[in-house]
Amino acid sequence: MTDASRPTVASAPQPAARALSRGVTATWWYTAGSVMMFQAVTLFFWLVPTLTGGVALEVAVYLAASAVSLASSVPLLARYGRRRRLGDSDDEERFSATVLWSLVAASGAAAVVGAIAVSVLEAAALVALAVLLLRWRPGVRLRLVTAVTVVLVAIWIVEPVATGRALTGQVDFVYNLFSVLLPPTAVVCLWWWDIVLALDEARAAEARLAAAQERLRLAGDLHDLQGHHLQVIALQLELAERMLPRNPDAAAEQVRLARASVDEARSGTRALAARFRGVPLPDELANAADLLRAAGLRVELDVDPRADAAPADILGPVVRESTTNILKHGGGAWVQVRLALETEGVGQVWRLDISNDLPVLTAPSHAAPAGSGLPGIAERVGSVGGAARWDAAHERFTLEVTVPAASVGGLS
Repeated sequence: MTDASRPTVASAPQPAARALSRGVTATWWYTAGSVMMFQAVTLFFWLVPTLTGGVALEVAVYLAASAVSLASSVPLLARYGRRRRLGDSDDEERFSATVLWSLVAASGAAAVVGAIAVSVLEAAALVALAVLLLRWRPGVRLRLVTAVTVVLVAIWIVEPVATGRALTGQVDFVYNLFSVLLPPTAVVCLWWWDIVLALDEARAAEARLAAAQERLRLAGDLHDLQGHHLQVIALQLELAERMLPRNPDAAAEQVRLARASVDEARSGTRALAARFRGVPLPDELANAADLLRAAGLRVELDVDPRADAAPADILGPVVRESTTNILKHGGGAWVQVRLALETEGVGQVWRLDISNDLPVLTAPSHAAPAGSGLPGIAERVGSVGGAARWDAAHERFTLEVTVPAASVGGLS
């Protein structure tokens, strides 16, 4: 397989990925800003009759209640806009203390605003907005916004008769229209944000899938390579065994050919390993995090933006070894992974910290073979001047690996 045939999605340059991430973040700010702006405009429209017919105290109280109403929407929008994996449960977050206090503040502010503006419709619209800013399931949210709109229209029809407002027909229509449209407009904005998140998740999943497909292709190439050479070696050794009693020289020649086949297999394996190491370390970390999340663990991933320059050929196997051990022993609830470029002494080092809530990696023993577990990690990073330290205390296991920044490509 040539380099030209390798997928390019998985190894997209980090600046491009950061640009896409900034674009998604900007979209959220536009979305949240639109919701807040429409809410502010609605509150301003209902302030006009208060300014013309109310006293200064009423105006001040109305402005204060409006500020509380706007402020209560901020934490609700912040929680809604938080990026998450598709399919994650929202029940715990939906009924958290912050959400409940925000709903209480929004309801209180809505009651004050509605009382001063003499508008049940405005108060109901503000309460409905706060409720709809929660992350409901798509089907539930659609039914909820439909019911809310019907109720608001009904209030619009009934309220003028009950309150006897003295506003003109056109002004009254505009004020009521903005109040009725406030909740569904917010839902449409949030629906657009959900689409953007789904597209961004699909893009990230496509990149991870491309990386996984590349690994599977490399695994297939390795299987074919090793299978071919092992079969040839077996035949050569079997032939040497048969020829040994009759023709020792010919048998020795077959043994030499078998040894040459071993060298070819070793060279081919080294070439494949070099291509495998070509996977950028951020992709290694992202794939490991996805694998751990799929196993039910809560993963906190903190990766330096310059991680593309980290020595993937050295730290990549460390990530894979740690992930394998965590999955193998299981039973944990969380994993924390941090990769950072730090200054140490007169130079810079890449520091990789992997922690979890169970001592799933055992301390190295004298009987452990070289290249396996923690001794293998220590040997690998030590060969390029790095260091590996681990500690299991207080029901927390921590593996800390440091590698000189100048060791990129250090292993052959």
